[in-house]
Amino acid sequence: MRDSEASWSFLRAAFGVHARIYQLSGGLIGHRLPGLPRMLLLDHVGAKSGTRRTTPLVYVPAGDDFVIVASKGGHPKHPAWFHNLKANPETRVQLGTRKVPVTARVATDAERKRLWPKVVKAYSGYEGYQRRTERKIPLVVLEPR
Repeated sequence: MRDSEASWSFLRAAFGVHARIYQLSGGLIGHRLPGLPRMLLLDHVGAKSGTRRTTPLVYVPAGDDFVIVASKGGHPKHPAWFHNLKANPETRVQLGTRKVPVTARVATDAERKRLWPKVVKAYSGYEGYQRRTERKIPLVVLEPR
């Protein structure tokens, strides 16, 4: 197994544990962890499989909306959850103890230009991820319904 494959396997497992603790604690644990930016739980439905999934992600508030970053650590391909949201944009997020129904959409170029500095301020690693990949990392706006 290549190093990057091993890293992704480890990260998937770690994210799964994080999501499970977040869920089991009712959002009391997992939203804010020391030294890390705020995290939400994103529910999404597989575009092909129809399988329900939950993914913990860094988010940035933007007015009434929430912004998430489809970085996948600078991987050449978008994360699966991004494809799932494009196919099924009506979903739900959990922010701490609060569950919010949302509609997902990709930020426009103008929005991305305005929001990118905010997401980098929340987690500086996004800059390195963007340098690492040729794709333009999408920002996804989650609008409460």
